[in-house]
Amino acid sequence: MELKTLQNKKQNRTGHSRNMAQTRWTPFFFLLPSLIVLCFIVLYPLFYEFWISFRNVTLLNLKSGKYPYIGFQNYIQILTDPLFYKTLLRTLVWTAINVFFHITFGLFLAILLNRKLPGKSIIRVLLILPWAIPQYIGAITWRGMFNIEYGAINILLTKFFGPNAAIPWLSDPKWSFIAAIITNIWLGIPFMMMTCLGGLQSIPQEFYEAADTDGASGWQKFKNITLPLLKPVITPAAVLGTVWTFNMISVIYVITYGAETEEAQILVSLVYKKAFSYFRYGYSAALSVIIFLILMSFSSIFIKSQKLED
Repeated sequence: MELKTLQNKKQNRTGHSRNMAQTRWTPFFFLLPSLIVLCFIVLYPLFYEFWISFRNVTLLNLKSGKYPYIGFQNYIQILTDPLFYKTLLRTLVWTAINVFFHITFGLFLAILLNRKLPGKSIIRVLLILPWAIPQYIGAITWRGMFNIEYGAINILLTKFFGPNAAIPWLSDPKWSFIAAIITNIWLGIPFMMMTCLGGLQSIPQEFYEAADTDGASGWQKFKNITLPLLKPVITPAAVLGTVWTFNMISVIYVITYGAETEEAQILVSLVYKKAFSYFRYGYSAALSVIIFLILMSFSSIFIKSQKLED
């Protein structure tokens, strides 16, 4: 009897361990289809891009599939080209200005919406419309508003400041770049506004009540309560906003007619131009790898610096 009892206990333990193993691996089986899809749409293109960046891929040999290996020649051409550094500086300016105004205006509007306002639901819907509209449609709309003769912006400028106040937004590359910045700021504010609003609504009101009891001013409450508690929300949103803005080709392409001139293009539009105007696919792949390394380095350094501050 004792022997049978021991055998039954061993069988129960074996069955229990099998059930535990099956339960442990069940979530991974459910995630497996998504992982397979991600491998095909993310990892494979990424590795293929790295591969062709070391080869001479042009329109002449694209169909044959025989791409000569040229080592780091594409990277050397990029890093020794003054156009790359000018475009990189312009891209950094583009990204810094856009992200700064996204965070500033987004946080300001989130603070306003977090208070009691008449018709707050309608105001929130109106403010979130730029995020709901496709970027391409929004950029086309702004392009029409920047028309030198019939655009709403120049009509207002000439009405208030005279007929000479019209600005050649679309014909002058410098003004086209500024017009693209204005458009992208308008498109990016709602995302940051909704992110900050969600963070504000998660802050307990007891902190502000305690600060009121101590006689703290509005700026002191914002500096010592709101900003520190919003930091875990703003940090990933700022990183995402930086990556998105750095790679924002749709606005640049629509506002500046594909960034045909050097004064109005950023790195990602330069990649598009090299690939689909000059058909230098290996060169553009190498430039894409450099952009990827720049963004990955920025993201890791920024997140590590935030952790060190905490």
